[in-house]
Amino acid sequence: MPDGVSGKRRWVVNSIRAYQVSHDGRAITINGERRILLSGSIHYPRSTAEMWPDLIKKSKEGGLDAIETYVFWNAHEPSRREYDFSGNLDLIRFLKTIQDEGLYAVLRIGPYVCAEWNYGGFPVWLHNMPGIELRTANTVYMNEMQNFTKLIVDMVKQEKLFASQGGPIILAQIENEYGNAQAAYGDAGKAYVHWCSNMAQSLDVGVPWIMCQQPDAPQPMINTCNGYYCDQFTPNNPNSPKMWTENWTGWFKNWGGKDPLRTAEDLAYSVARFYQTGGTFQNYYMYHGGTNFGRTSGGPYITTTYDYNAPLDEFGNLAQPKYGHLKELHDVLHSMEKVLTNGNVTNTAFENSVAVTMYALDGQSSCFFSNANETTDATITYKGVKYHVPAWSVSILPDCKTEVYNTAKVNTQTSVMVKKSNEAESEPASLQWSWRPERIDDTIILGRGQSSANELLDQKAVNDTSDYLWYMTNVDINNTDPIWSDDMSLRVNGSGHVLHAYVNGKYLGSKWATYGIYNYVFEKKVKLNPGKNPIALLSATVGLQNYGPHFDTIQSGIPGPVEIIGKKGDESIIKDLSSHKWSYTVGLNGISNKLFAQNPKIKTGNWWNSHDVPINRSMTWYKTTFKAPLGNAPVVVDMQGLGKGAAWVNGQSIGRYWPSYLAEGSCSTKTCDYRGPYSADKCTSKCGEPTQRWYHVPRSFLSTDENTLVLFEEFGGNPSFVNFQTVEVGKACGSAYENKTMELSCNGRPITAIRFANFGESEGICGSFAKGKCSSVKDVVSIVQKACVGKETCLVHASDSVLGSTNCGNNAKRLLVEAVC
Repeated sequence: MPDGVSGKRRWVVNSIRAYQVSHDGRAITINGERRILLSGSIHYPRSTAEMWPDLIKKSKEGGLDAIETYVFWNAHEPSRREYDFSGNLDLIRFLKTIQDEGLYAVLRIGPYVCAEWNYGGFPVWLHNMPGIELRTANTVYMNEMQNFTKLIVDMVKQEKLFASQGGPIILAQIENEYGNAQAAYGDAGKAYVHWCSNMAQSLDVGVPWIMCQQPDAPQPMINTCNGYYCDQFTPNNPNSPKMWTENWTGWFKNWGGKDPLRTAEDLAYSVARFYQTGGTFQNYYMYHGGTNFGRTSGGPYITTTYDYNAPLDEFGNLAQPKYGHLKELHDVLHSMEKVLTNGNVTNTAFENSVAVTMYALDGQSSCFFSNANETTDATITYKGVKYHVPAWSVSILPDCKTEVYNTAKVNTQTSVMVKKSNEAESEPASLQWSWRPERIDDTIILGRGQSSANELLDQKAVNDTSDYLWYMTNVDINNTDPIWSDDMSLRVNGSGHVLHAYVNGKYLGSKWATYGIYNYVFEKKVKLNPGKNPIALLSATVGLQNYGPHFDTIQSGIPGPVEIIGKKGDESIIKDLSSHKWSYTVGLNGISNKLFAQNPKIKTGNWWNSHDVPINRSMTWYKTTFKAPLGNAPVVVDMQGLGKGAAWVNGQSIGRYWPSYLAEGSCSTKTCDYRGPYSADKCTSKCGEPTQRWYHVPRSFLSTDENTLVLFEEFGGNPSFVNFQTVEVGKACGSAYENKTMELSCNGRPITAIRFANFGESEGICGSFAKGKCSSVKDVVSIVQKACVGKETCLVHASDSVLGSTNCGNNAKRLLVEAVC
């Protein structure tokens, strides 16, 4: 268990002695020392247990003090009173991995988490309990919530993982962003917040409890801020420290959405402003986003990737320059820790949104110079010295004299990641496929179901055990029926997920909505026969709603009505089938029989056909074998050419795929301008491309021998384009302002060439640099080649003495390098 030493970045491990965590209006105090704390969110189920040590080690190396995680109720209690803490769900192992690395932990029990996670982390069986109402003063719900919360606390206590027991957990959270939805619950919502507070305190964890986005958090709960910027946030009690539980490092993706980007400059600006204005704890959401394996993504319509534009990318690589630029900031902030948490504060306002904040203690002082103007740089005079502060930036001067860091000046390389072919395969693009159809005749023709009801059920009624639910009924009709005509149609009111319709054993059509749309109407002309006409509707959910007031009641599946419409001239006659007898079948035949597993429930050897492999055929299973790519680089599978479905590698689900869903809208071709407030629509890219083309295959899923990939293709696609690749640094563009040192790295591989190097003024972005108005008199390319080529990492000091003098005068000089890995 870690015992931090202020400012020295040193940890003392003590597995016996507990330590005290308290707080006041200035800081969190650990064993008598006031601390500023930098934290990052890593969700254990969104990575694999084998990835945890590397992710946490990189987090510590990046300057973090703590790791923050939610606890996912639906993952741990998929059926009532049946628990799962195995494999990637081993919460205790995750917390001990944090402890082993000498970091603190923040445990956000919730147990509602949002997190773009299926149903916000609630198990769907909750919804089906008689008399229940979620997230309000409801006895049935509160009993279940308390049971799970106490279960987690007791598990953690048993392993002595709270700080009060000598463990790493310094903060715990109850509920999550309830203040954003509370008004919809009225007085019962207020009562629920107080109940949460009292219940949490009764568990006696020995560390402070927090409630994020809860302006009326009862004492002693600490209310905290979530958002892109929290410098203006003030806690609801003057004795509470100013804490930021979610600094959004980017944004999540939805199917049909563009690639978001939050720049390193803007993210660093938000952090520096927060600590300038008295912040004491800041957490990056996410520091590593990870992957929504299986059916865990929420929404509906959240993608399988949860990269979140985080400092550690989906695969665990350093996302440069964000990772390195923040690391520099963390080191500077930690060097000022004592004065920031104990010093006297003086604020001085200048014109045009410029401000200086000085922290002073025992004759020492540290300063922040901020310029919140979105377009105009500033030059200020402070204590007789002139300083230049770029627009939308913060300069940090640990001694109030010398600028050591500026949020707009990136002295970290940009790594351009590329996909590389699987060199373990002689013909990596030519996997050999076999196939078999999904057996649907029993449903679309015979209408045989597992259960029945004289109503249309919300799909949550089956406890969300599958994405797929068949709704089946029969329509008896003859040519004397008033509805009979030559112009009949089937109309279905859908819930905003995916619908496939079959009439008389034949496919009629499909429909799905876009992100944020919760219902639609499917209507298509249909030819009915005299007598019995079987109708089969397949509903396919794409993650259940995870956010908003009463989000848990938003319908999924087919809410109805389902109608037959007969038109005669300008007259329409409607036959409502909603109260007919409906038969239901959960899941698909292939999923029920685990065709994706290494040991399926049925003997499948002769059922797979390796001849005449079809393309663009819906409801089809595909299988192939492949060799694991050589080396240790992260592995992805390229799903280009497929429609929509699910994928398994060696029986392990790698999630839903949907590469046929293209990113909608328009993207700017201009270079992203970090200046000005960030929003999810700012600096987006990849319009018109597949929302997600590559899907993460963790190395721990792979064997050294033959591996199996199984696909269920729902829409119809061409598997011949599918292949496995690795994700590696393709080129690295180094950056260092004058008198800073440039570090260049190819992430464990040698630097093979230098394509560009200039000291002075340069133009363009990584991959398209050009010399500007002034440059060094020396051959900078040769200097950098000598220092870097053939090495995995190199250092070059950006100074006249190393790179030669320039004719730039007083203009800022910068070393920019493009290297090939």
